[in-house]
Amino acid sequence: MSKKVEQFEKWVRRRPPAPNSKVRLICLPHAGGSASFYFPVSKELAPEVDVLAIQYPGRQDRRHEPNIPSIPDLADQIFAAVRHLDDLPLALFGHSMGAVIAYELALRMQDAGLPSPVRFFASGRRAPSRHRDDMVHLGSDAQMVAELRKLSGTDAAMLADPELLEMIMPAIRSDYQAVETYQYEPGRKLDCPVTVLTGDNDPRVSIDEAASWEAHTTGPTELRVYPGGHFFLTDQSTDVIELLTERLVRQSVLTPGRPRVEVM
Repeated sequence: MSKKVEQFEKWVRRRPPAPNSKVRLICLPHAGGSASFYFPVSKELAPEVDVLAIQYPGRQDRRHEPNIPSIPDLADQIFAAVRHLDDLPLALFGHSMGAVIAYELALRMQDAGLPSPVRFFASGRRAPSRHRDDMVHLGSDAQMVAELRKLSGTDAAMLADPELLEMIMPAIRSDYQAVETYQYEPGRKLDCPVTVLTGDNDPRVSIDEAASWEAHTTGPTELRVYPGGHFFLTDQSTDVIELLTERLVRQSVLTPGRPRVEVM
């Protein structure tokens, strides 16, 4: 097995494969999340879209690997794993922490002279330039559990199980450290269309903070506001899949200008 294939298989999960697809979508999970979060998306978009879900170390089948508490380091390694994927148009989707990693991944594609993503989807995350002094990763396990409960993205039964918590807490804390210590580099912009998705009741992202993604690309921007909190994706999955289909399969085009805002 070549080093390139080995790196790809370490980081990427496909469920199911879509060999006859016309476009590829790389999906990056939230803090504490795993590739399996996107398997339902992959199933819904197949066979038109080849969905690649990124698996961070420290969880599921990579649970014995050390966590990486750095957004740039995560982006560097993911880029090394996927940079050879040049046979299909490529789009990026990241939720919460995943949106920040996807942004850094897109910048690395530009720096390497590779084709820019045909579309970048930023979900459940304020723009990189909109900083908050969050320090959840420095809190106690109880404080972190309280944060997870507030965001409603982790199974309540899992949070109530001490043995399971002991297994997943290192990865969660590492991810929070990565995103909370991330430093945005001013002046750098994407050159692709950006679709921003956010919940209208997200305690971690205001609509204004989500709209600020417009300043991070020279391409057109749209903002979709859905009912729900930080994990609106779960409750609004039908509408989100429809949006992905519209943008990736039907390839509807955004026009430059002020971001189009749609409240669902």
